[in-house]
Amino acid sequence: MKILVAVKRVIDYNVQIRVKEDNSGVVTDNVKMSTNPPDDNAIEEAVKIKEAGKATEVVAVSIGEEKAQETVRKALAVGADRGILVKTEGTIEPLAVSKLLQKIVEKEKPDLVFMGKQAIDDDCNQTGQMLSALLNWPQATFASKIEIKDGKLEVTREIDEGLETIEINVPAIVTCDLRLNEPRYASLPNIMKAKKKPIEQLNASDLGVDITPRIEQVKVEEPPKRKAGIKVSSVAELVQKLKNEAKVI
Repeated sequence: MKILVAVKRVIDYNVQIRVKEDNSGVVTDNVKMSTNPPDDNAIEEAVKIKEAGKATEVVAVSIGEEKAQETVRKALAVGADRGILVKTEGTIEPLAVSKLLQKIVEKEKPDLVFMGKQAIDDDCNQTGQMLSALLNWPQATFASKIEIKDGKLEVTREIDEGLETIEINVPAIVTCDLRLNEPRYASLPNIMKAKKKPIEQLNASDLGVDITPRIEQVKVEEPPKRKAGIKVSSVAELVQKLKNEAKVI
């Protein structure tokens, strides 16, 4: 069994986001970047499945600029066997990412495709579902537990009402939740070994996919700052303000 894992390079979740002065986007120059957190869970799960003897190869793929190679190297350092980088410039929307991944899947022929449930930069939560539709493969989203049983996947997923367990056939697409596992840290020896693992580099144009954005980003601005709260002297005053000023009751 081969597992393909999609990983995305995003602004680190600990970084305070700043909007550019011209409101054209957010500042990314000299900003710490890292792997999208749910994608770390996807890589960890794929490596655990391989360590359990249920997979023979884990391939990490990233789509983005040249620097996205760092994200692939991190995946290699925690256990992926080889990497693929599809080089692009500028903003790549989920549909274009899905079409590029479709080409990689057709080339690599994996049994499973793992990725994070959503990215923390655009928060789209679309790529896995779109890829499933393009490939006509079954999908399991928001996975918090994955078990391989008799060539099928039993996936526990988080829904509004609680937990739902489904069984799907392989090949399949799985998007991973943060609760799926605890990603390991890459040790220094493994980081050094990862530098010797192969990364295949492709251009988006070579795959014959139109990645032209379909959405025009007009303006980016920070949310309005919250006003300071006030103290009330009694419950009666609180009810009066909620009713007459806030008009919520």
